[in-house]
Amino acid sequence: MSATPSRIHYTRPSITQRETDYAADAAANGWGERCYDYIHRFEKLFCEHLGSRHAIATASGTGALHLGMAALGIGAGDEVILADINWIASAAPIVHLGATPVLVDVDANSWCLDPAAVEAAITPRTRAILAVHLYGNLCELDALRAIAARYGLHLIEDAAEALGSVWHGRRAGTLGVFGAFSFHGTKTFTTGEGGIFVTDDDALYERVLTLSNHGRARGETRQFWPERIGYKYKMSNLQAAIGCAQVERAEELIAGKRRIFEAYARHLAGLPLQLNPEPPGTRNGYWMPTLVVDEGVPFEREALLARFKADNIDGRVFFWPLSSLSMFEPRPQHRISHSLARRALNLPSYHDMSSADIARVAAHVTAQLAA
Repeated sequence: MSATPSRIHYTRPSITQRETDYAADAAANGWGERCYDYIHRFEKLFCEHLGSRHAIATASGTGALHLGMAALGIGAGDEVILADINWIASAAPIVHLGATPVLVDVDANSWCLDPAAVEAAITPRTRAILAVHLYGNLCELDALRAIAARYGLHLIEDAAEALGSVWHGRRAGTLGVFGAFSFHGTKTFTTGEGGIFVTDDDALYERVLTLSNHGRARGETRQFWPERIGYKYKMSNLQAAIGCAQVERAEELIAGKRRIFEAYARHLAGLPLQLNPEPPGTRNGYWMPTLVVDEGVPFEREALLARFKADNIDGRVFFWPLSSLSMFEPRPQHRISHSLARRALNLPSYHDMSSADIARVAAHVTAQLAA
């Protein structure tokens, strides 16, 4: 009887002795007057890495989005434009604030917001554009910034999946009024669960800082005195300790993601498919190497996922269009979004994947497209 092949996970974090040492120190000593030490250190390190003025560590990337939008005053009667292809975490804070997510079709090459579709969707109720950088791919930020300026809108970056991605010399997350990142266990940097809010706007930073701590303003002399109803979205010192080690290893972790993507690109060259793009002047952090089979090419995504499963390889589907979910209005006219979802899937990607692991995954893709 043949042995079960080794498991290839779709993703997992890179944890070294540095992370465990910092976490142990936080567990042993990070209490009392030191209870925020790693949090403040993590925020400072992340600002330095990103080139951002302010950062606030949060319990999740979703929480960072929620805080930022709340601090901008987005609420009932407002509209926020975002791409139809997304994970629901990008849309949920808009709904929680009582605003309306306005879904538009995506660009066929970037799989992110189509600027022309964004401009066509603007109404007098539009308050913001939410640019979600999907799988490390970057939205057309120059075009979106110009549209936002022309109509007096906030441009927000959901950069949860774009650690390591760079737009013409500036890191993703630094080109809007604020950026939000995720440190979920699947992400390039992890704190287990967690996220971070970043901005260069001093006033916005202070509003988010207050909201993130139950509405208690920095500098308030009265103990336990909130100035407004806020949220509880703070990251723990233990999580931040792991985050400090991850940011200190930033370039190593980003390079690891790029190594894996480049290996896939070599193995899959010549096949009728598209992988994550990297337009001139940009760098893709390649959080999740993703393939999109060319239109018109016979392809059964479920058959490929079954091949993976039979060989003990994890598979992961491309995000469904939000408009295909019951809680949103159907948008069958979003041809590109609905077409992508049928022709695409994410490939396994984690830092200690071997060359043999990558070749094993790629061989199944090649065999499926040749079938």
